[in-house]
Amino acid sequence: MHNRVRQLLFTTLFILFCSTLYGSDTDLLTDYRNKGIQQIQKELDSKLAKEDYWNNYLKNIDTSFGYFESYTNILTCDKSKSQLSLYTKDSNNSYKLDKEYSAYTGKNKGDKQAEGDLRTPVGVYNIVKKITKVDSFYGPLAFVTSYPNIYDKYRGKTGQGIWIHGFPIKQERDEYTKGCIAINNKSLECLNKNIDISKTLLIIDEKSVNKNTSKKKLSKVLANLFAWRYSWIYNDIDSYLNFYSPKFKRFDGMNYKQFTKYKTRIFNKNEKKSIIFNNINVIPYPDTKDIFKIAFKEKYKSNSFSFTGNKVLIVKLSANKFNIITEQ
Repeated sequence: MHNRVRQLLFTTLFILFCSTLYGSDTDLLTDYRNKGIQQIQKELDSKLAKEDYWNNYLKNIDTSFGYFESYTNILTCDKSKSQLSLYTKDSNNSYKLDKEYSAYTGKNKGDKQAEGDLRTPVGVYNIVKKITKVDSFYGPLAFVTSYPNIYDKYRGKTGQGIWIHGFPIKQERDEYTKGCIAINNKSLECLNKNIDISKTLLIIDEKSVNKNTSKKKLSKVLANLFAWRYSWIYNDIDSYLNFYSPKFKRFDGMNYKQFTKYKTRIFNKNEKKSIIFNNINVIPYPDTKDIFKIAFKEKYKSNSFSFTGNKVLIVKLSANKFNIITEQ
């Protein structure tokens, strides 16, 4: 009985939600009466793949640095100005400049390519860990970044250990690093008090990080994301694979041809599946043209497989379509 009540409650809430998208309770209920809940769900899945929905949804959302559902803080590093800036989401859900810190970056200019090249990478990174017991050369603590990320690896970049750290407590130091971002210890302790590393994104660029992300492009990317999801849910293998670049290479090295064979076998099972995306974040990738990083939590369930975890896509937007370059 408990399951029956829960199912009825879910159906009622689902119909009420649908009515906000349909615009008419009568139209919605007529469709529900004639077609059933599954057909309505399919129609709603298709609406999520339309730019009109996302244009309207993003209208009053701060998209200065991209579209975010997971981050309360954005750290930007402008290598040309040797500056690290902290933006914090305020009560209006807008990202406002909170702090600016003078920073040292890599000795050599340009994007990091290889271990030991003394360059600070350009890209989009998470802070994966805080270390409180470090050599005194790095100050009181350090934040470990996610370099090399999936896109770095796709492009063959090497190296590791890119941190945000402090200044030597006992030693002298040069006014540059081997690739890390260094700020003075007072600033580092201030930063530590003002961020939750699980909700902080780091964007590094050669110049000032762009704060004028196009809502129109974000709408296209989000519509494509849900069009990709639609083809996945409803087992349209041709449409699904059409979202992938011929130069696609998965995080584990699987190329486009191997990936096509693998996915075709899965789609041929024709299983009913549930795919839910939440905690979606879309970030224009610095120093590129129309490359975006999409990160989200995926909940996937079919008869033969289930998965709940983080997903990352790197996509190239061209006209109205994106192509997936790599994923993890």
